[in-house]
Amino acid sequence: MVKKAKKSGKKTSKKNTRENTTKKAVKAGAKKSGAKKKGGRAERQPWSQDDLKQLKTLIKENTPTRLIAMKLKRSEISVRGKVQRDGLSLRPTNRSPRN
Repeated sequence: MVKKAKKSGKKTSKKNTRENTTKKAVKAGAKKSGAKKKGGRAERQPWSQDDLKQLKTLIKENTPTRLIAMKLKRSEISVRGKVQRDGLSLRPTNRSPRN
């Protein structure tokens, strides 16, 4: 049996090039923002004492969770997780006694 020689030029589908472009854009965005990636996720930021004080102050002021996350430069999920681990509550304290 005689094998045919393969063509040297390789065609890529539009879908494949689109995915590659997206991956490159994500990597470039991560480099620009300075975010370090580890396994596809942003690297964990430890909670400092100042962060905890600011978190407790913002909770007492009934600040919405999303705004707390923005001020602390963290995700809303990480704020909710820390609050739960520390036994705090994000519920507003100025609720009516009838509810």
